[in-house]
Amino acid sequence: MNNLKERDKAVNWHPYTQMKTAGDAVPIVKGKGVYLYDDDGKKYIDAVSSWWVTLHGHAHPYIAECVFQQLNTLEQVIFAGFTHEPAVRLSENLLKLLPENQKKVFYTDNGSTAVEAALKMCIQYAYNTGKEKTKILAFKNAYHGDTFGAMSVSGRSVWTKPFGSMLFEVVFIDTPNAENIESLKLQVGDLAEETACFIYEPLVQGAAGMLMYEAEYLDELMKFCRSREILMIQDEVFTGFGRTGKLFAANHLTEIPDIMCFSKGLTGGTMPMGITTCSEQIFNAFLSDDKYKTLFHGHSFTANPLACTAALASMELLLKEETLAAIKRISREHSEFAGILSKHPDVENVRQTGTILAFEYKTDQNTSYFNHIGKVLYDEFLQRGIIMRPLGNVMYLVPPYCITTEELNFIYQNILEVLETFESQRSFPIHAADRT
Repeated sequence: MNNLKERDKAVNWHPYTQMKTAGDAVPIVKGKGVYLYDDDGKKYIDAVSSWWVTLHGHAHPYIAECVFQQLNTLEQVIFAGFTHEPAVRLSENLLKLLPENQKKVFYTDNGSTAVEAALKMCIQYAYNTGKEKTKILAFKNAYHGDTFGAMSVSGRSVWTKPFGSMLFEVVFIDTPNAENIESLKLQVGDLAEETACFIYEPLVQGAAGMLMYEAEYLDELMKFCRSREILMIQDEVFTGFGRTGKLFAANHLTEIPDIMCFSKGLTGGTMPMGITTCSEQIFNAFLSDDKYKTLFHGHSFTANPLACTAALASMELLLKEETLAAIKRISREHSEFAGILSKHPDVENVRQTGTILAFEYKTDQNTSYFNHIGKVLYDEFLQRGIIMRPLGNVMYLVPPYCITTEELNFIYQNILEVLETFESQRSFPIHAADRT
């Protein structure tokens, strides 16, 4: 059995995939820049940065060289009782870019575990300081990961239904806007005495369908939480490292969180890593002669030297003038294309924040992840050499920063062609396989 597709099907279980009805996985053998290449030599523009992680393009030579050098020096060491240069330097460099109250770095493995650590910090902070605070606030439609704690603070859906009775209680509130901000403050105020923390995706709720809301009202809600001594966890796993047009979503805000979570673009997509940063106030609540006040949390590959090195190289590339200019260019070109899309009769709810552009293809079905249109659109763009992964009828672009104007225009033009080819939902064939 030499065919990679068949070998894969024989042994692998893919994420977010109904394996009975899914087609063959596309065998990718090489990546370079914005392109991925399959085993037949066909190339695809990675318009979604491979699940939003690949900031600078695939197989970036500078990141690869840095990791190679580190691999020949130190590949792994236990981080309990030991440290190393890449971890110390990464923490130093990252903290310089974050709100000034962020003072300590805690390493984990991915976005979900970064969130798990943050939640445990907040709950144990209350416990260590002798307070009875166990309630957690989160936004409706939130997504913070797939581990049990991260699932618990994510919006309830068919994804979480099998585990419903096992998820801890969370108070879900609407994202803030001009109409509801005062009622939200009343709702939060009534719960303040029991609330340990408020966790939120700033400005963009990614997995919910790239739902976007304004910084002004998040600021107002954060300020109110601060006045009621509710700790705030800012989940920048998706929005961090330039995605919103600024280095972090935090740069759009005047209020600052107590804890921040990072992953995805952290290593430039090179390898898994999660980071949770916190204020001195949080950290000090765990300093004690009482060993039971320790944060008992860790992972085998905590602060892996290779991942730290990749993150350092990615951050160095991110801060280069040409990268920052590219982020501005992509944001501007997205904005111009959004103006064109907003006039199209088959498109609605066009929205954009920085390098993130999203819109909805009009359909008779409810807007949801399971809308069959998503699979048909995915296949259509794949045929055209573009990797997109629609969230149901929500289409979005989150390209690597190395993408050129010409490559973006190629994607834009193909989007318009697809919209013209399929005038309405009824033009799409609906098969059982399309419902995966």
